[in-house]
Amino acid sequence: MLIKDMARRLQITPRAIRYYEEKGLIRPAKAGDSGYRQFTEEDVWRLQTIMTLREVGMSIDDIRELLAQMKEHEGTLLHYLELQRSFMYTRWVEMAKVIQTTEAMIERIGNSQTIDPGELFELAEANKRLRQTRDNWVDRWNFNQMADSYDEWVQRESQSTNAHQAYERVLDEVVAALGPVKGESGLDAGTGTGNLASRLVRQGASMSGFDQSPQMLKRCRSKLPGMETKLGTFFAFPFLEDRFDFVATSYALHLLDDDQKLLALAECRRVLKPGGRLAIADLMFVDEAARQAHLAALARDGKNEAIAQIEDRFYADRSRLLRELAALGFAAEARQLTTYTHLIVARLK
Repeated sequence: MLIKDMARRLQITPRAIRYYEEKGLIRPAKAGDSGYRQFTEEDVWRLQTIMTLREVGMSIDDIRELLAQMKEHEGTLLHYLELQRSFMYTRWVEMAKVIQTTEAMIERIGNSQTIDPGELFELAEANKRLRQTRDNWVDRWNFNQMADSYDEWVQRESQSTNAHQAYERVLDEVVAALGPVKGESGLDAGTGTGNLASRLVRQGASMSGFDQSPQMLKRCRSKLPGMETKLGTFFAFPFLEDRFDFVATSYALHLLDDDQKLLALAECRRVLKPGGRLAIADLMFVDEAARQAHLAALARDGKNEAIAQIEDRFYADRSRLLRELAALGFAAEARQLTTYTHLIVARLK
């Protein structure tokens, strides 16, 4: 189709289309000798996605970077719609935080009829830090490339290193701790290829899952075609509030730094029903002192590869997670399953 047809389809001006072309966000083919732009259906989907992301506040540069990251998964309407939904949930969660901050400001002024400008700055900066914490996450491990061989890789790791030691048993422990009842709704946060979700489905739970990696989701869908799966992040679960009876996550939080983990816990709280349950199986140390003592022991033994693996990821401080869960209204308990894997089970009070 020509540019005028594209403009009519999307109810925008040809000038707007040319603007996005100049910015490098769309690249229509040129027809033969005429040189006219020829737009495809994929161009329509791509431009509609760009317009939606612009409407919810995403900058041109950020859109360009996001589309570049997702390039290998282009070509389907589903891809573009999932991309839009994921980003809109991110903006929705951020806006909820802004609203909470504004409400806090109004409440302080209402109580005292005045407010120190420094307090306003502090509240505003808190929102800025939250946004930066979310935006700073990068998939340094490239899970899209790992997806096709992930199941085999994790099995090899469970036998050759301590990071995923007793992997199958750990997943079974998560299921046992949650004790899912047939028909309960559950969320597998960071579902990957669906190994934990598969076990929970076999127990009769109605499972949903999300992951930031489209290729991981593709693998998960091939195993569990009936499961609801969405593209999303730990900073903005792509689900509404009070949706699930339980949330489970395994071997995912160690990819988030300490501050990002706290945002993820808040999202677990948001999507759980009253009295909901949470189970986390991941790489942790009991506290910072335990971490330092373990690293010192590894250094004395010359186990530099093990030290590098720990420092490449973000093994949790279990004591900090437990404090944050208590602050969010959970009653939680924890136990160590393997050298590095700990299980936290929590319930909303």
